[in-house]
Amino acid sequence: MPLVVVTTSPRVAPGLLSHQAWQALRSGPVLTGSADHPQLPYLAEAGIEVDVVTPDPASLARRAVTDTVVWLASGDDEDFMRALGHAAVALADPPLIEVVPGSYDLPGARVLDLVAVMDRLRVECPWDRKQTHESLVPYLLEEAYEVLETIEESDYPALREELGDLLLQVVFHARVADGFDMDDVAAGIVDKLVRRHPHVFGSVRAETADQVNDNWEAIKAAERASKGGESLLDGVPLGQPALSLAAQLVRRAERGGAPGSLAAAVGQGVARELWDLVRRAQEAGVDAEAELRAAARAYRDRVRAWESREGR
Repeated sequence: MPLVVVTTSPRVAPGLLSHQAWQALRSGPVLTGSADHPQLPYLAEAGIEVDVVTPDPASLARRAVTDTVVWLASGDDEDFMRALGHAAVALADPPLIEVVPGSYDLPGARVLDLVAVMDRLRVECPWDRKQTHESLVPYLLEEAYEVLETIEESDYPALREELGDLLLQVVFHARVADGFDMDDVAAGIVDKLVRRHPHVFGSVRAETADQVNDNWEAIKAAERASKGGESLLDGVPLGQPALSLAAQLVRRAERGGAPGSLAAAVGQGVARELWDLVRRAQEAGVDAEAELRAAARAYRDRVRAWESREGR
């Protein structure tokens, strides 16, 4: 006789089980070791009785030798399931153990865990509870720069961790906010991506990256026009590093039809020289910020090499 183990995901709404799981749950007595298993009310509503028992791997394995038994697993059953396997193998006539996925995670489902953890931290942790959008700004910037550094260093194993730290900041701000939450944040970016990719989600054709970019800019311009009175430069974050700020302002203005002469004779002295360098980089298709950062990294490496030679 088989021992049927039905697994479910805590990230899927209770009661949404696969057809195979419902069949398995009606194939024999159903046991679980979790009195607060989220599926219990829904199984009761469907007329399926579940006995909550003290997990006993050896007893369960012996029972499954002669009877079909269904075990409704919970998220913390890993040690129990390992012990159950050992107990079954130890029998002279071990039962067949069949695992039936009742529900499983879709891609991105673990983000739900992060939202749940953040909800709890916001309530139970004194430090997390006192944070505001303003107090979190330094951490948001720091985590963004740490992501940038791992990419510049090609440290892709570290990139995974740094992206997690950055994602935490997004979820944290969404939790702090009044008037919207993480679902609203996700819905907003989904709507924007669908709207600005009509060649994917609509009937517009775009065969090259340049055509995609042209469509993107045209859609953004139409969005600005629909709002009325919005400047070409609205939305450019002034808090970013000065080189990237200057480059983005020039790029945005020129794409919107502003004459190139407006960028002439801006600033004085060093500021003027830096501005002209940014324009030259722009015309050459070079990212001035990235170029200077690369030069800074090279200088850092040369200083470290000098320190090593000098025994410092």
